[in-house]
Amino acid sequence: MTGLDELPPLREVVRVHGLDARKSLGQNYLFDLNLTRKIARSTGPLAGVTVIEVGPGPGGLTRALLREGAARVVAIEADRRFLPALEEIAGRAEGRLTLVHGDALALDLAALAGGGKARVIANLPYHVATPLIIGWLKSQPWPPWWEALAVMVQREVALRIVATPQERAAYGRLAVLAGWRSQASLIFDVPAAAFTPPPKVTSSLVGFLPRADPLACDVGALERVTAAAFGQRRKMLRQSLRTLGVDPLKLIAAACLQPTSRAEEAPVEAFVAMANRLAEQGER
Repeated sequence: MTGLDELPPLREVVRVHGLDARKSLGQNYLFDLNLTRKIARSTGPLAGVTVIEVGPGPGGLTRALLREGAARVVAIEADRRFLPALEEIAGRAEGRLTLVHGDALALDLAALAGGGKARVIANLPYHVATPLIIGWLKSQPWPPWWEALAVMVQREVALRIVATPQERAAYGRLAVLAGWRSQASLIFDVPAAAFTPPPKVTSSLVGFLPRADPLACDVGALERVTAAAFGQRRKMLRQSLRTLGVDPLKLIAAACLQPTSRAEEAPVEAFVAMANRLAEQGER
């Protein structure tokens, strides 16, 4: 029996510490040990790996990551209520668990990773999931400090991440950014009933692998083009791109699209081409 095996059941930890889940913070607990270990294993073996976990809560996934052999887990928790429970895990983790009290959006995760490569494996709080993912996809320099992401989000967000022009309703700015810099995939779904308390939505674990050599593109220009195009997605590109203040036909021609095309029809490569042309025109 290891020190981790001597810890009390997670439900007991929640009861003893009075850790009622707060809806306003998107807190929902996973008590199923088989499920947390499945999440922990989703990026492959963890031996020798540094893992960043955002929003560990009472530590269910944290325990799984340690049991699966992670060399080091950096758990970032914004809610001070959870720190005593997490400290109990740290006390039995033989120095492999580092606790950070703070807002992951405001922290330098590359520095917390120790200057080397790390993986992010986390059940992300729903209200910060999208800005966190966007921040990781915009990491500079590239390739990034993370070698893989496996994050639990609302299924609606997951579908927006992995969408292609064939899934027009979900395809948008997030899909373009994810498709440009990573290979994103839906790993598996988790029903609401698996959580305590159950949320009103199905959740999905989404995986990201960074592209070693994505198409050259200025992130800022890409964001401007996608914001203009999808901000008026029902309009043709020749109309929606006018808000950029340049001749939209030149951008469209650079992407080998038709002026009558709509944003939801344009592949990632086309948005990169339009962004590059926009950046070139801005330099003149």
